[in-house]
Amino acid sequence: MLGPNGSVFMPSVLTLIGIPGLESVQCWIGIPFCVMYLMAVIGNTLILVIIKYENSLHSPMYILLAMLGATDIALSTCILPKMLGIFWFHLMEISFEACLLQMWLLHSFQGIESGVLLAMALDRYVAICNPLRHASIFSQKLLTHIGVGVTLRAAILGAPCLVLIKYRLKFYRTTVVSHSYCEHMAIVKLAIEDIWINKIYGLFVAFTILGFDIIFITLSYIQIFITVFQLPQKEARFKAFNTCITHICVFLQFYLLGFFSFFTHRFGSHIPPYVHILLSNLYLL
Repeated sequence: MLGPNGSVFMPSVLTLIGIPGLESVQCWIGIPFCVMYLMAVIGNTLILVIIKYENSLHSPMYILLAMLGATDIALSTCILPKMLGIFWFHLMEISFEACLLQMWLLHSFQGIESGVLLAMALDRYVAICNPLRHASIFSQKLLTHIGVGVTLRAAILGAPCLVLIKYRLKFYRTTVVSHSYCEHMAIVKLAIEDIWINKIYGLFVAFTILGFDIIFITLSYIQIFITVFQLPQKEARFKAFNTCITHICVFLQFYLLGFFSFFTHRFGSHIPPYVHILLSNLYLL
């Protein structure tokens, strides 16, 4: 239904155009994306199967790794099938409700992954800084509470974004989303009404989840490195340091690309859209 000044009143269908500026080569871009997705699904599935059937891996570090793998599969599956439909079959239309659902699932799984990364950092902190109490602190009960807690935190904090879009924003200047998946700010920017509440709440959620997690991850690893460098044996230092470096590479990849995408949507008008969208897609894969 048309509104004032040619706007659209509560559209039922949105159109995802993929990667702005690279529409002519999207069919080729879809090939490495598909390969990466298959590698992610197969690799993480193998990790889950091995951890499940190998009793010696039923320890907190590997259980958290399994949680991370399951979240990775869910996160990439939220966007890749639809994205390949856009790239290869020009299936650009998506219902407004399905778009909001994809947005909520996407941001929920991002929040869950961040929470699991925080739990992994705390696990390493206790294992290295207080090894005698590690088994008693990181019990199966605690791991269950962590899993439920990070899931509820992400799902509950993300839900108001849906409500604010669905019931507060009525008129949209266009139904074309310059993105390859339904991202919160990409949808909000389509509205012709005042969107400051949506922006403020988006910032609140980001800093409540990602900001909180990255602060405590950083503090954990500062304490870990202090402890590692005080170890008397060189071999023990190397082993602990090697484990930490692997984790830190994962943290940097997740948070640097995540914050780049987050801030580009709000303040990066000078960055070419195709650069932003490509890096956002790689971040989620």
